[in-house]
Amino acid sequence: MTVYLGKCEPILMDEKFLKAAVEEQVSATQDGLVAKAEGIHFSEIIKLRLEYKSILRIDHLWEFTSLARLDLNNNHIEVIEGLDRLVNLTWLNLSFNIIEKIEGLESLRKLEVLNLSNNRISVIENLDTLENLSHFCFANNLLEKLDNVLYLRKFKNLFTLNLFGNPFPEEDDYKSFVAVYFPKLTCLDYRLIDEKIKNEAFIKYQYVLEEMRREELQIQQADEAQQSKDAEVKLHTDAFVEFLNGSYLFRSMFKDDPEAEVLQCVPAVAHLLETYENQMVELCMQVFKIGLAEHKRRETEVSSFFRGQSKAMTDYQQKATQILAEFEKQHEEKIEELQELTDPDLLMAKINNHDEEINQFCKSFMALEFQLVSQMEETIRKFDINISDMVGNFSETVQGIFAQCRDLENDYHEKVREIAVATLETVAKEEVDEDMPEDVKMLFTDREKVMDALTAGHDNHLVKINDRETQLVTRISAWKVALIKGIQDKELKQNRMRISDIHRYVDHLREES
Repeated sequence: MTVYLGKCEPILMDEKFLKAAVEEQVSATQDGLVAKAEGIHFSEIIKLRLEYKSILRIDHLWEFTSLARLDLNNNHIEVIEGLDRLVNLTWLNLSFNIIEKIEGLESLRKLEVLNLSNNRISVIENLDTLENLSHFCFANNLLEKLDNVLYLRKFKNLFTLNLFGNPFPEEDDYKSFVAVYFPKLTCLDYRLIDEKIKNEAFIKYQYVLEEMRREELQIQQADEAQQSKDAEVKLHTDAFVEFLNGSYLFRSMFKDDPEAEVLQCVPAVAHLLETYENQMVELCMQVFKIGLAEHKRRETEVSSFFRGQSKAMTDYQQKATQILAEFEKQHEEKIEELQELTDPDLLMAKINNHDEEINQFCKSFMALEFQLVSQMEETIRKFDINISDMVGNFSETVQGIFAQCRDLENDYHEKVREIAVATLETVAKEEVDEDMPEDVKMLFTDREKVMDALTAGHDNHLVKINDRETQLVTRISAWKVALIKGIQDKELKQNRMRISDIHRYVDHLREES
């Protein structure tokens, strides 16, 4: 239905104004009369025209969730706001207002037609989410930089654009500019763009256009690469094995350890460290690969559960619909029979009999509900067991591999300690190799400092390994608990809602009787 409002004094939009407008000025069609008789709900309004109302501020539109078209042109609106809930909007006219900035449109992802002509806007911006935009009217604003129009190239469905009346520099042939940079555009300033204009524009801007296309391609490729990287990181994070596919853990163990860097200058330590890193990476990759495989298994199990849950609900609804249809037919016949009876005693007997039928209907529905609840409880119980087994087995496997990481660290520490002791003795006897760096010599003149550094480094390495193990095991356990609890809570809520619906319906039946 469409609401048309006439002229009035400057106002602020409020619930009272909108209610009065919708109730009093709905179109006088048969549908409109029926809607008015039954009561009009804001959530049912599809089109709303509020032009020429001297409206100062957009407000109180949050209930108009079905609104597809909104005309607010020729008012005194300064700020675009209050439109967040209008997610089904495809047409928005805000022309002939005093708006200075494009904003507040992020939620209007379905918007196709946007008219901002005859305002005070100097920059085209904040339209990134309007991917379906096909008509953009921006005439008679304050846009001076023609390059800003290029912002609109991202809208692949844009084929109508109005820009006339903006203070572009006189020497700029903006029509040729737009024609070449928007090859899919069919209409500019309410006129079709013919092939002659397009060809002339292409010749004029050919080299600039090619450069821009190269830049846009580079940006697109970079965006796609980043999206791919983000998706990969998300997958690894969902599998609880992020940054285990390489040397990340190993490098974190030796980060901010200056003594370790000095020790690496000792030839024997450098070789030992390289071997240690390769072995550590191999173990981390085991965790990583197992983690991805187990994640896939869990996802399959979760999907299977929800498919089974959906099937159970579908079966329930079919049976409930059948029970309801059969009873309603009997109920209608019984009501007609009761209305025809004149004998009070017989009427009371029939009413009591029908009350018993209603009770039986309620019991049938509750039995069906109990059957569904029992089925879902058993399904959830089995699902809980399966997921718990998966999580438990994965955790045990991971803990075994991290134990091997600790063994590697202990072995490395013992071997480095032996090398350090030997080097300390060599330095003390002044039998060091001439090629040994001075900072290494200085470090090995202080036995206590060397031993303390080795111990501190060893302890830090073990902490890093233990922390990563604990993080993985704790997170996957928390995920399992949250998953099962979420399913159980949702099922309990739905069960209560279904029972409440049954009782309300039964009460309604008894009132009719």
